[in-house]
Amino acid sequence: MVLPDQVLFAMEAALNGLLSGVMYALVALGFVLIFKASGIFNYAQGVMALFAALTLVGIQQGQVPFADLINLIPGVEVHSFGWTVPSVLAIVLTGLVMIGMALIIEALILKHLVNQPPIILFMATIGLAYFLEGLGDTMWGADIKTMDVGLPQGMSGTIDNVTNAWFGYGFYVDQLNIVATVVAAVLVALLMLFSQYSKQGRALRAVADDHQAALSVGISLRFIWVLVWSIAGFVALVAGIMWGARSGVQFSLSLIALKALPVLMLGGFTSIPGAIVGGLIIGIGEQLFEFWVGPLVGGATENWFAYVLALVFLVFRPQGLFGEKIIERV
Repeated sequence: MVLPDQVLFAMEAALNGLLSGVMYALVALGFVLIFKASGIFNYAQGVMALFAALTLVGIQQGQVPFADLINLIPGVEVHSFGWTVPSVLAIVLTGLVMIGMALIIEALILKHLVNQPPIILFMATIGLAYFLEGLGDTMWGADIKTMDVGLPQGMSGTIDNVTNAWFGYGFYVDQLNIVATVVAAVLVALLMLFSQYSKQGRALRAVADDHQAALSVGISLRFIWVLVWSIAGFVALVAGIMWGARSGVQFSLSLIALKALPVLMLGGFTSIPGAIVGGLIIGIGEQLFEFWVGPLVGGATENWFAYVLALVFLVFRPQGLFGEKIIERV
C-alpha cells in the first residue's frame, strides 16, 4: 500500500500519541480511585508516583534510607548496605511501603477529616504532597536515578517490520509504551471487576455518596479509605515504574500529575474507563496537533494543547465524557 509521506508520518505520530496517552492515564487512574471513594481530589497522586519510584530504586540498589541525616552523626559515614535487591522483590517491598503509607495517612489525616468540606480535604492533600516530596528527598537524596526493572525499551522491531511490509515505511514505536498499554489494560479490567462485583467495591461507592449513611449501615469508613489509598498507592507505583524507566527518577516526575488533570477533565473524575479514554484522546491529540499545527506556531504545542482541549470540555461538558452529571436541588 503506497501512501503519501505526510500521511505515514501522521499515522506514526498518532500511534505514538495513543501509547503515550496510556502513560498519562496511569497517573489519572489514581486520582479517579480516590475521588470515587471519598470525593477527594488527591493533589498528592503525582508525588506518590515519585515517592514510589524513589523507594523502589533505593531498595533495589541497597541504599540506606536517611543516609544524609545519619552521616551528620560524628564518625558515621554510610551510604549503602552493600547489596542489591532483585527487581521483583524490590517491587513487592515498595508495594508494602505504599500500603504502610496508606495506613499512616488514614490514621494521622483522614480519620480527623470525616464529613469536612471538600476544600479542607483538598488542602490536606496539598500539604501531603509537599511533605512526601520532602520525605523522599530526605530518605533517598535528590540526585537523578536510573531505574532498571527489566522492562524492554527501544524501538519495537515487530512493529517496524510489519509497518514496513504494509506501507514501505517502518514506524518507530518504543517497546516501553507497548508494555505500559498492556499493563494499563490489565489494571483497568481488574479495577472495573473490583468496583462492580466485589463487596468492598460496592462499599467504596457507598462511602463516596455519603460518609454518614455508609457508617450507619455498618461500613467501616477507615477500612475503605485505607483500602482505596493502598490501591491508589499501587497504581502510583506502576506509574512511577513506567515513567521512571522512561525518563529517569527525578523530582520533576511529580509534575506528571499536571498532565493528568486534562485527562480527568475529558474522561470524568468518577470513571475508570474514562481515565484511559481521556489519556488516549490527549495523547493522540497533542501529537497530531504538534505535527500539523506546531510548525505554523513555532512548535512546543504539547505544553498547552491538553489544557486548551480540557478548557473546551469544561465549557460544553463539564462532567467529562464518562463522568456523572450531578444536579443538586435546593
